[in-house]
Amino acid sequence: MPRSNGQCAHVARPFRGLKIWELSMLDDLTGVIAPFTTPFNDNDGVELGAISAQVEWLLSNGVHGLAAGGSTGEGHVLSREEHRDILAEAVRAVAGRVPVVAGIISNSTAETAARGQQVADLGVIALQVTPPAYLFRPDDDAMVDHFRRIHGESGLPILIYNVVGHCYLSPDLLLRIMKEVPGVAGVKQSAGDMKLFADLQRRAEPQNQIYAAVDALLYFAYVLGAPGSIAAILTAAPGPSVRLWDAVKIGDHATALDLHERLMPLWDAIGQDNMPSLCKFAQELQGVPAGVARRPTSPAREPQKMAVRAALAGLGLIDPTMVDR
Repeated sequence: MPRSNGQCAHVARPFRGLKIWELSMLDDLTGVIAPFTTPFNDNDGVELGAISAQVEWLLSNGVHGLAAGGSTGEGHVLSREEHRDILAEAVRAVAGRVPVVAGIISNSTAETAARGQQVADLGVIALQVTPPAYLFRPDDDAMVDHFRRIHGESGLPILIYNVVGHCYLSPDLLLRIMKEVPGVAGVKQSAGDMKLFADLQRRAEPQNQIYAAVDALLYFAYVLGAPGSIAAILTAAPGPSVRLWDAVKIGDHATALDLHERLMPLWDAIGQDNMPSLCKFAQELQGVPAGVARRPTSPAREPQKMAVRAALAGLGLIDPTMVDR
């Protein structure tokens, strides 16, 4: 089975009772999967009514899928009720045009499983599950059991979001989890070390998908055969990000490298501790009502705003006269 065919069969359906031979359903999840931001207001409330506008903007820029509730979507500060409401509104707004992934960030097996179970009937294609993010790291056996229980209760395919520094999962452990828990269908690999990505991509079984999540290295991950990407920059600049994917798919590496080089300043600008605020600022500059980040994430500071404006102008996404405003 090919790791990616560069096309996305747009579906919205629940994937309950997953069997090992059915994992090819994640072949539907290819290309640019934009993790949209959660629009909060100044009182820290969720503005559900603003989600549809962002969805339409992302789709109009050609993204092949959406993700909600991950790090870009500030999933770590969402209540269980908010998490379901946001996913429900996203699926409603998408209306079957592209797949939707449900991100979950939680430190307990029970809470993660409960959140997966409550969105299983919405029509999401998979769960994007972050390993425990607090200080205490489960051993390898406990980590396998963690993902087995989450899949068992939700019945949905799982993508492991391999991002937590002190709980980083090695290629050997990731491959073990995918082998022993067939419901774990792939990995969203977030590390600056391309060797780790290459090892996973080379050693994974054909039915296991290894998605790129390092914003600065998407071009190289695509060349290595990544079936797609899920990263913040896709939401801050979806149009150029889609064109980068398309260029690699048709072998136009000159265009792809040019886009990579022009996207890099944007990642340098938004890849900070207050990334959700900066990503939302980039969206607002492009006419998207993105709201603010939920406290305690700090708002965008003026020097940061200037860097975002300059990067967007370099991509042709805003008028250059806006840079010094």
